Amino acid sequence: MKKHFVNFYSPGTLVSEVSSKPIESWDVAKAMEMAKSIQERYSATPYGFRFETRERGEEDLDSHVSQISPMYFLGGKIETLEEVEVRNDPSESILRSNMRNNGHKRVITNTNSWKVTLPFEDDCVLLDWPMEGQ
Repeated sequence: MKKHFVNFYSPGTLVSEVSSKPIESWDVAKAMEMAKSIQERYSATPYGFRFETRERGEEDLDSHVSQISPMYFLGGKIETLEEVEVRNDPSESILRSNMRNNGHKRVITNTNSWKVTLPFEDDCVLLDWPMEGQ
């Protein structure tokens, strides 16, 4: 047995809120449409999503994740470490330190609901999405 899901990520208090929904296939357009109806605590809405496929064999007690997609970000602004360093905003000293110490070359800042800044890895995908406050 094999089934596909899309996991929507929204800003949370300490960690991201995640809502998992079944989907027929890894359809980006369908997932973008589904994202419009997701709302978490404090009216947080998704900053992104990723697909996963779960499988279970006849002898398996539970399913396991057999495939996972890259992260798809619903809009946002990508910045390099150099851009963040040049800006030299005192309130971003921890961001600069984390980027340097963890080897993150780029970050994405998303303001769909609550502002969130996360690493933007080489396999991440930035989708065209209207952003609040931009």
